[in-house]
Amino acid sequence: MTDNVVPLFKNPQSPPDTAPAASPTLPSEAPAERVRVWRRTVRELRAVVAHERTRTAARLVARHGMYVIGGTRVMAKRTWDGRTGSRYERMLRAAEAAGNWEEAKEWEDRLTRFRAARHHRRMDLLKAPLDLAKSAAVGTGLSVGSLLALGIVLAIANEDITDVIAPIAAVIDTIGWIVYIATVVWGPAVILGPWLALLALWGVGRHQQTAPQWTLPAQQRDDAGAPITPSIVVTALRDLGIAPLRTAIKEMGDVGAAMLGPIRIAGCGVEVDVTLPSGVSTAEVQGRRRKLAENLARHEHEVFITLPTAARTVRLWIADSGALDEPIGPSPLVTDATMTANYKTGKAPWGQDLRGDAAALSLYQRHLLITGLSNQGKTAALRALALWLALDKTVEFRIADLKGVGDWAMFDGLATTLIQGPTDEHVIAATEMVEGMVTEMERRIQAPPGTMFTPLVGIVDEAQVAFMCPAVGDDKRPYGGSKATSRYFMAVRKIHNQGRAVDVILEEGTQDPTDQNLPKLVREGAHTRISLALGTESQARMALGDKAVDGGAAPHLLRQGLDKGTVVVASDGITIPAGQASITVRTHYIDTEQAALIADRAKAMRSGITTTRSVDHGPALDPLADILAVLGTDARVLTQDVLKRLATLNAKAYGRWSFIDLKRVLDHTGAEPYKSDGRMVIGRDRVARALTNRPDAGSASAAE
Repeated sequence: MTDNVVPLFKNPQSPPDTAPAASPTLPSEAPAERVRVWRRTVRELRAVVAHERTRTAARLVARHGMYVIGGTRVMAKRTWDGRTGSRYERMLRAAEAAGNWEEAKEWEDRLTRFRAARHHRRMDLLKAPLDLAKSAAVGTGLSVGSLLALGIVLAIANEDITDVIAPIAAVIDTIGWIVYIATVVWGPAVILGPWLALLALWGVGRHQQTAPQWTLPAQQRDDAGAPITPSIVVTALRDLGIAPLRTAIKEMGDVGAAMLGPIRIAGCGVEVDVTLPSGVSTAEVQGRRRKLAENLARHEHEVFITLPTAARTVRLWIADSGALDEPIGPSPLVTDATMTANYKTGKAPWGQDLRGDAAALSLYQRHLLITGLSNQGKTAALRALALWLALDKTVEFRIADLKGVGDWAMFDGLATTLIQGPTDEHVIAATEMVEGMVTEMERRIQAPPGTMFTPLVGIVDEAQVAFMCPAVGDDKRPYGGSKATSRYFMAVRKIHNQGRAVDVILEEGTQDPTDQNLPKLVREGAHTRISLALGTESQARMALGDKAVDGGAAPHLLRQGLDKGTVVVASDGITIPAGQASITVRTHYIDTEQAALIADRAKAMRSGITTTRSVDHGPALDPLADILAVLGTDARVLTQDVLKRLATLNAKAYGRWSFIDLKRVLDHTGAEPYKSDGRMVIGRDRVARALTNRPDAGSASAAE
């Protein structure tokens, strides 16, 4: 060992080495080998710990150990309940929490009787030793006397004096055998007794499922769509992660069943009211909608939580699995060719609520706002209401479609004004249309009292284009914006303030509500507020208002692209369950061809209507064909260059176009702009293919 030691310090007094020492061998190989062994051991230990068998074994040990611990806890609780009045007190609190005062009084009486009986038992225990001693003395005397009498009888009968003590001797022998057997059995009983007790506790814990969820074995259970039962609902609520709720359910004598009202069949699902215990707010349950749905073996969109009139109560509507993905059938407007409408007394057959009942909306003297993400069915839902209203021949329509892809083309010959297009000039025309409605409203207001007016309904689809318009008029007033100088904003506000009194009604549709593209005063001026799928809760509050969202309305939880046509409505024009601030409706879809047929029926009721178009570019614009024309023979062209070429081709139509306008035309055509070498371009072949495959001009685009 000393041969390989290298001194750290050398004594300066020692003589110099006379011979060159052999180069010492540093012990570096041994530590390196130990490090390698250590790392290999750590890797192996990690592999063993992470192995599925190890985890399974750990879960097995933990599970059965928790069964014993949980069983002990359950038995202790049962013993405590049997010895004390805690069970009666628990039921008394549950009855008080539910407001059932008669039941609470009954449990209080039972608790009083239990305490009185327990007092008598304890008093009897105090006298028990003396009574036992007296009973033992008397019993022993009587027993010995009886045995002696029996022995005397035997002795006389057998003429043998020894038979006098024979009965006593027999009793003594029996006692001896009992002691002997007890001595033999006592040893095994002492050994087996604790194990039998543990087995009993394990059985209780296993029956009560006291082990944590993570210790249970993985189970391939497909319980999606399982029937909703009270135990499933209570278990789902218990496992929400709300500590006061879980504690209250455990303490209830009926394990939470008293919280539930009757489970009722409601359309394509079931409905149940849940009265929450004290200390649990309805907002806590609403905030855990996804977890509650998963606990019920449902998707999030298949569970709706609303607040009825009863305090501290939530109403759960739980859909049958997959039921909301099935269509609801055609609109009565399509199936009933004889249907007519009445603006004042009728309601538009719009769709079905979640209970499966028909949902009809009244439009009488109610300004309307519908909003939602793009391509969710907003235009189709708004157009379905207008088509029903068109079947009342007294209604006059003035329509501005600021998307301009033909969704409202069937109202040509039905509306007195029809504006279609996304440009600033179309916004100017739409603004002038709304201002014309203001002029008509003011004329009606100044008419003699009692004058009757026919309904005038203005519709502005894609109203966010008007609010965001940068155009400024000759009087230096902007058309868009949300200030008092904005012409469109002020015209809308005037109609909202006074229009309904003289049947001048404005209906607007818009996308992605924000304070910029949908000002607060305009939102709050609508009597009927409707929302499709939205991105955030703040947008939902803009669309429907705080009251509706706080009451359970959740359009931001609808699935984008999957829940097309599903709307959340806050209005007094539709039947809403008592205590709720909104209702969810699955609207009927009416495609463009069906809408044209309904519009033809409405036109047949009228005569002499000439539709005016405030914007006239001569021949109808075909933006897609113009884009193909400016691409020329180039395989692909930068989007900026396409915009420049379009402006050169038709400055009046395309001079103010931006990338957003270009993208709106190409969206959903298969010719959308794409990146090439890091820059956005448009491909000629894609545009040509989209132009070739698109529908005829009469149905150039399906409604949103």
